Amino acid sequence: MRRRLIQSTLAVVLVVIAVFGVSLVIVETRTISDSAQERVESEAVRLASIVDSRLFGAQQVDAEVLRDQVTQDRYYAVIRIRGEAPIEVGTKPEGDVITATEHGEEGETVTVEEPRSSVTREVGRTLLIIALVALLAVVAAVLLAVRQANRLASPLTDLAETAERLGSGDPRPRHKRYGVPELDRVADVLDASAERIARMLTAERRLAADASHQLRTPLTALSMRLEEITLTDDPDTVKEEATIALTQVERLTDVVERLLTNSRDPRTGSAVTFDLDEVIQQQLAEWRPAYRSAGRAIVSSGKRHLQAVGTPGAVAQVLAALIENSLMHGGGTVALRTRVTGNQAVIEVTDEGPGVPADLGARIFERAISGRNSTGIGLAVARDLAEADGGRLEMLQTKPPVFGLFLSRTPVPKSLGGDEPTIR
Repeated sequence: MRRRLIQSTLAVVLVVIAVFGVSLVIVETRTISDSAQERVESEAVRLASIVDSRLFGAQQVDAEVLRDQVTQDRYYAVIRIRGEAPIEVGTKPEGDVITATEHGEEGETVTVEEPRSSVTREVGRTLLIIALVALLAVVAAVLLAVRQANRLASPLTDLAETAERLGSGDPRPRHKRYGVPELDRVADVLDASAERIARMLTAERRLAADASHQLRTPLTALSMRLEEITLTDDPDTVKEEATIALTQVERLTDVVERLLTNSRDPRTGSAVTFDLDEVIQQQLAEWRPAYRSAGRAIVSSGKRHLQAVGTPGAVAQVLAALIENSLMHGGGTVALRTRVTGNQAVIEVTDEGPGVPADLGARIFERAISGRNSTGIGLAVARDLAEADGGRLEMLQTKPPVFGLFLSRTPVPKSLGGDEPTIR
């Protein structure tokens, strides 16, 4: 591209020089020739007037007198007076000459000649000046073309490198502009594409991390159920455990669908009215074996028959994340308590562990923040799931740790309200 721009600019300049330069040479040559002819004629008129004045005053007219009147080494003059020999002043030129003849009032004739070589030299000097100016114009045009080519080609090279980086998986925008509207527009589009690709890659990595974290618990619980099936010969126990395993498979499917839905649009929810007791009982049944293996207990208490608005699968995932967090980082008995505040139903999850360190309290829901060797994304995913259905997840207390899941609720008959004893 650089070469083409330089060649095209140089071609335009050469055409301009050819058109105007040739015309200028012709005009200057003619002007110089006409000027030389006028000088010779003017010189002849001047000498004729001098001779006339001397003849009129009866003064002597000879070569000695007229030598000082003729420009030396430039003109050759011949004065012819009637009845006298011609008077020659100067050196007779050789070759082609420019001549002019003037007749005086006393009958004399004055002829002045100038060598055409002087005109040729003057024309040559003029042509040399024109050629130098043309050369300077060509040099300036080449420099300007190189600068312009670099100004246009370098941004295109940068844009090509940016596009190549995008293709190789590096979506960092460069935010570099070049002062050329068209190129800046291309740079804007590439930067916007880079930001979109970065968001897509982040969403994909986040989906992979969330899926790894969220599927681990259902798969672990499912494997425990299958192990219990293999260790028993009681048909009733096998049937019961198989039923629970099927329920966990359905939860696993719901987890996958929920993760895919959030990866496409985190704001897309499928909120319905559901019974909190069913979700809580299902989580108790699922996590009791894990807590029993750890020598701990999990219980629930609080207000019964609460109707909440949300996605049951998402609420179950949030509770599973909180219960797992208490299993990994907490201690003692884990308690799930339901209560009502205003028009919201609240599920509190607490344990008897040491609580959350003070330096992590404000950042506990940030990704990659963990008090121990864990992924640090469980609570972040749980918060996103809660917010997707219009709820919220908060840490109400650090020591002992108390997490609260707030959900919108619907009115229920008074006959179904009231506090119930702890469910074990």
